Amino acid sequence: MFLRIHPFCRRQALRHFFILLASLLLTACVSVPQRESASAPQAGWTPSPNFDARRANYVILHHTSNDNVTDALNTLTSPLKGVSIHYLVSRDGTILQLVDETRRAWHAGASWWGGQTDMNSASIGIELDNTGDEAYPDIQITALTALLADIAARHNIPRANFLAHADVAPARKSDPSALFPWERLAAAGFGIWCETPAPAPENFDPRLGLTALGYDPRQPEAALAAFRLHFVRAENATNRHEINAVEAALIHCLLKAKAENSVAPVDDIRALP
Repeated sequence: MFLRIHPFCRRQALRHFFILLASLLLTACVSVPQRESASAPQAGWTPSPNFDARRANYVILHHTSNDNVTDALNTLTSPLKGVSIHYLVSRDGTILQLVDETRRAWHAGASWWGGQTDMNSASIGIELDNTGDEAYPDIQITALTALLADIAARHNIPRANFLAHADVAPARKSDPSALFPWERLAAAGFGIWCETPAPAPENFDPRLGLTALGYDPRQPEAALAAFRLHFVRAENATNRHEINAVEAALIHCLLKAKAENSVAPVDDIRALP
């Protein structure tokens, strides 16, 4: 005796069978993460599907030192030069991308900031088309701030982590120049700034304060010069070895600003995986 199956039930059974088969085939097609050759060979490989690309946590600003954007591009794309950048902002505000943000551009070189010794791996680099001896056009800074807003939103970069090349390589570099409008960027939310700081406490050590800001303590004079280039910019300020009371107050104020702006907003943190 044979069990008769209603045609409707038979169709439903076939439908569920094919859905299950399709699911199994799709699962089989999902790529299993492969171990990179640079990984530790002594470790067993048990891949997890829970990962994504690393994200930068700093932005480092440079100036090209070239007379025009064409010369800058020739340098930044030449295999012989061995330097590159993620973005180049021309004098007329045109933005060019040279390296994907997930890739490590060669822009910071030997560097140090807050104990981080490889800023290329932790940052997005931006070059500004500028000789170093000229003012930055308004249209160029407007384009830069729009670019920074986009980068900051996508990477959740803390406000305090927008830096100068000179900040992270003070013994080698002095860019952007003293003509760069850091206060304008800070007003837009990129970088920290103090306009009229209150006096620092009597027991405050400004040299330790510079280290706490992030500057390299192994190069104290170069670090002081980079701090002055970024935040003081007074005539002959870089020639003094002592830190005066106004500068100590500024360092103390910047430390407070950094403490308040060193993490992404709470809503942004909760949005991260």
